[in-house]
Amino acid sequence: MLKKQLEKHIAYALTTEEKKLNLYPEEKEYVVKHQLLSSNIIVVDLDSDTRYFNAVIERCNKETEELISKEKLSFLNQPLNYLKVHRNEFLYVESTSLENIGVDSIALEFDEVFEAYTAMMGLKLQKKFGDAIKTYFDNHLQGDKTEYSVLFSTEDGMWHVNFPINFVDQFHMEMSLKEAYELIYRFLFTLVEDVEDNQ
Repeated sequence: MLKKQLEKHIAYALTTEEKKLNLYPEEKEYVVKHQLLSSNIIVVDLDSDTRYFNAVIERCNKETEELISKEKLSFLNQPLNYLKVHRNEFLYVESTSLENIGVDSIALEFDEVFEAYTAMMGLKLQKKFGDAIKTYFDNHLQGDKTEYSVLFSTEDGMWHVNFPINFVDQFHMEMSLKEAYELIYRFLFTLVEDVEDNQ
């Protein structure tokens, strides 16, 4: 999926007059590593800060899932601790920038039971990748209490994934919501890359 998505972007860029390809750091590293670029294309480096420029950002009630408020991008500059203080809320972010990794949106909340910040999303990988996804989580979440959930839904044909970001490498309590979303994105990017490279 990741390779197909990036090949699609490259093919489209080649049809344009400018032949420019906009890539975030992870994507650029991927296309270079997998030798997907042709010499007649110009790569434009995108700053990770721009990933959520056109995102839908919503604060929602955890119990009812009702919308509390739509937020501007600047809301993501809030400290991650916001979710611990407002335990009745979860943050929902939907962005086209997530499509390459097979995700439409990511919800983030503070889980009082496990005292951890939990990321939740639907991951569009085939059912056959179940063992590879679980192995990735087992190998890349660090800590003794790493409770995660990976369930395949035949109804919508995707994996319903929940995992505590506290156990992801480079997590720290002082990070902003935006930094937390970037951490989740990088973790999922390498998950999809690892699963696809080892199929």
